[in-house]
Amino acid sequence: MANVSPTRGDLSTHPDASEMRARYARVLGGRDVALVDGPVFLLGLYCAVSPWILHYTTSQPALVAHNLIVGIAIGLLALGFTAAPERMYGLSWATCAIGVWMIVSPWIVGESPDAGVVWNNVVIGALAVLLGLMCAGTAAKSAPRP
Repeated sequence: MANVSPTRGDLSTHPDASEMRARYARVLGGRDVALVDGPVFLLGLYCAVSPWILHYTTSQPALVAHNLIVGIAIGLLALGFTAAPERMYGLSWATCAIGVWMIVSPWIVGESPDAGVVWNNVVIGALAVLLGLMCAGTAAKSAPRP
């Protein structure tokens, strides 16, 4: 019969402790995942819902669909950064590119956008560039050296 006593021993004596530590280190890969990926996801979420928050759904219908699609794309990138960081951090530069696109999109996609719409997209774009650079820096810092 197994020992089911309520007291528990220290896990450091477990035979697989070193393997578990190595796996944990390999999964995290030295990246501070929550520090970067959470804000990227929240930025994507805000980008997707910003037309309804700022009430420009009737004056800029093209930008409504645009911000919704781009926001979903940013959110999916963030989820990918969290789920498979070793494979997805190469795409952190895509977040920077999306940020640059968000800065110029009001004049390309929209029709004579007002200052609120422009500032909204410029701030979203600047934050996306900044967070994308942080993701790229994190990936470069933790990349294995030959």
